[in-house]
Amino acid sequence: MGQQFLRKWIHGEEGALFLPYRQQDQTPPLQLSFYARTFLPPEQLFPGIRKLVARIDPTLPLEYLGTMREQISQRLTIERVISLLTGLFAGLATLLAAIGLYGVLAYTVTQRMREFGLRMALGASRAQVSAMVFRQVGAMILMGAVFGLILAIGIGRLAQAILYQLKGYDPLVLVGATVILALVATAAGLLPAYRASRVNPAHALRFE
Repeated sequence: MGQQFLRKWIHGEEGALFLPYRQQDQTPPLQLSFYARTFLPPEQLFPGIRKLVARIDPTLPLEYLGTMREQISQRLTIERVISLLTGLFAGLATLLAAIGLYGVLAYTVTQRMREFGLRMALGASRAQVSAMVFRQVGAMILMGAVFGLILAIGIGRLAQAILYQLKGYDPLVLVGATVILALVATAAGLLPAYRASRVNPAHALRFE
């Protein structure tokens, strides 16, 4: 079991002070926490701990017996819930961005219907008309990526100056986010590009 220590936090100062609980002059604490380092699996260690405590004092209650991994998991419950909610809101924001981008592209295709019909009447292929829409999508992706990365790095550096040991930005995360958003924007442009490539030139030239 090792030496038995009670950890007392020093309020208003950094760090902690460790004192042997048997040498304290004040009333014994109501609760003590003990840690045991072992290579045995928990199902073999816990019965031995219960027997040891019962041999020392049969009336002493033994509560919250578990592994360090379980304690860390319990301590991080709130952080995990916050991370889950953050991920859900990020997914919702991405979905709304995709819907908004689709609306802009669909409106643009509708406004350029006569142009597409004229181009196809003059010999433009469906692939060329689709490429025109995707070039517009590419321009949006490029502008969004540049301004988004600048803003993300700026906010990250600001947070790094405020929060201790926080890394301002992670290149892998930034690249991954950019790729994901680019794929979302491309997917949002598929249907407008398909509609543009299926324009009937005769109908489009009469379109108002």
